[in-house]
Amino acid sequence: MTEADIEAVSAVRVHGWQTAYRGLMPQAYLDAMSVTADAERRRSWFARRSPEVSDLVAERNGEVVGWACVGPARDPDIAPGPAELPAPRPTAGELLALYVAPTLIGTGIGRTLLTAGTTRARAHGFHTLYLWVVRGNTRAQRFYERAGFTPDGAEETHEVGGSSVPELRYRRSLVLGGSAPP
Repeated sequence: MTEADIEAVSAVRVHGWQTAYRGLMPQAYLDAMSVTADAERRRSWFARRSPEVSDLVAERNGEVVGWACVGPARDPDIAPGPAELPAPRPTAGELLALYVAPTLIGTGIGRTLLTAGTTRARAHGFHTLYLWVVRGNTRAQRFYERAGFTPDGAEETHEVGGSSVPELRYRRSLVLGGSAPP
């Protein structure tokens, strides 16, 4: 992803939220989402992100149609699992975002982005990859479960548009030769 991709990434993200979270978040909140406002926030974040964060885009016919972001895990309760060795830097990564243009869901773009994100996570030395899924987003849960992710029992609730939105945490080992697929 380059800075020139930010507006297109924001469009994929906003339209992805409006589609994936319909019925799971307040409709007024989803309707009020703005590609322009999201792009402004994303530009600020993009300029100061950590070198261990990778933003990846998928393009079709020269247009951005998907976006994934991986980086160090943000949750303080994550400790190395049994297949992980303590290291001087974080060994746990997080899939911070994965969105595909709603009309292209199911075409393999998400799988390609997830594979590329997993490759980047391994390159950064992460042994485990975590992610959060909104409870009730069964399409996303099935997608990640088919890719070898399993719920780890952690749950959080965030306020979105005045409503509580519960999320479930998933994890997958990135250690080659481990029990999870590479």
